[in-house]
Amino acid sequence: MTAEPTGAHPPEFVQSLQRGLAVIKAFDAERPRMSLSEVAKATGLTPAAARRFLFTLVALGFVDQRDGLFELRPAVLGLGYAYLSNLSLPDVAQPHLARFGEQSREAASLAVLDGDDVRYVARVAPPRRMAVTINVGARFPAYATSLGRVLLAGLPDDDIDAYLARVDLRPLTAKTVVEPASLKQELLKVRDQGWSLVDQELEEGVLAVAVPLRWRSDVIGAINASTHATEAQAESRRRALLPPLLETAARIEADLAVYPSLHRFR
Repeated sequence: MTAEPTGAHPPEFVQSLQRGLAVIKAFDAERPRMSLSEVAKATGLTPAAARRFLFTLVALGFVDQRDGLFELRPAVLGLGYAYLSNLSLPDVAQPHLARFGEQSREAASLAVLDGDDVRYVARVAPPRRMAVTINVGARFPAYATSLGRVLLAGLPDDDIDAYLARVDLRPLTAKTVVEPASLKQELLKVRDQGWSLVDQELEEGVLAVAVPLRWRSDVIGAINASTHATEAQAESRRRALLPPLLETAARIEADLAVYPSLHRFR
């Protein structure tokens, strides 16, 4: 790593600021504590320059010095807080969905519960055309989608009962579950196992697997992968898609853990 600027910069460019930021970025999981000479080597600064920047950061409360070693203090988190606090749930999830889509070559979506429907708030399109076209902002009945079942399963029991009492369970395909008792049993199963598979209940030829997104103890959204499938393929597609989908949810939840509230998540 070098602190020297590369390429052309405008006249307003402040090289000392760049070098100070380079000192902060030099600390990472592999180098949480460093000596002055180690910081100089990691940043490409002279020892004298590294010393000036380090002791400036110590005075500002961003770096701590102990036993001849330097380490970052929690105050550095404040440098990125303004940016993070303005991100929404789709902003956080989108790059993870894109990574999943690239690796799986399948469609990936993020949805939240909006009344009795699911509302898609982020989407990675599949490399091939699906039978049903889904865009950000689209809404579908929660009972017939993998996303909806994960979100409904995250509700308290009384809310599930109220939902089943008021919703019109219409068959969208020959396979759609429309009996309230059967749907409740399915929702409780989804709650216990932590995922949902819906095979051709929303659209014939479309299979989807979904998992919840949790913030603290609340289910705040769900992500899914959808693919072309026949009934014979359902179990094999679940085995292929569920593990990477769970890993994607875990990465999103790790990013969400820095948020103190949910006021901009939807």
